[in-house]
Amino acid sequence: MKRTTYLLATRSHGKLRELRDLFTAHGLDVIDLADAGIPESPDEESIEAWESFEENALAKAQYFHLRSGLPTFADDSGLVVAALGGRPGVRSKRWSGRADLSGAALDVANNDLLHAELRRHGGFPSPAEYVCAAAYADEERTLVRTGRTSGVMIDRPLGAGGFGYDPYFRSDELARTFSEATVAEKRAVSHRGRAFRALLDALER
Repeated sequence: MKRTTYLLATRSHGKLRELRDLFTAHGLDVIDLADAGIPESPDEESIEAWESFEENALAKAQYFHLRSGLPTFADDSGLVVAALGGRPGVRSKRWSGRADLSGAALDVANNDLLHAELRRHGGFPSPAEYVCAAAYADEERTLVRTGRTSGVMIDRPLGAGGFGYDPYFRSDELARTFSEATVAEKRAVSHRGRAFRALLDALER
């Protein structure tokens, strides 16, 4: 019997690296957008236009399911900082407004803005939370689950791993930044790991 191939709708190598073993443990063959041969489209910038992580994740899963014809997983995640009234939240990836940047350069711009804002609103360390909504869509059903993890934002980067805000996010559970943690350590306590474990468990039930 031919195994089903699932799409993880991301262009982030970091996300796929974190999640591949989790899908394997559930017996699922997963590919990303590059593997699926889906070129980047300007339309993608308007998918995550909603005000909640759950709505954005589901919109992305449904969009790429329609484009690929494959059962599709997607997520929307971000950093919620109490001192900033919950910002950057669902705008985490594009918070700096630097549409001309991507990858590591965009991470630097976002972190620079984060630190400028925190210096104006209480300094460091500053309590924060990572939130992730993981969604699934196929021809018959949709499903969303959410995961969270708490920590504090610190004023200097530590560690060489991770991506996004990870070098500045010191996990309460790990007592070190996500960039200092191994992939397995981060996945065990991260918002994304928790959201996708809950989603995969729900799909199996």
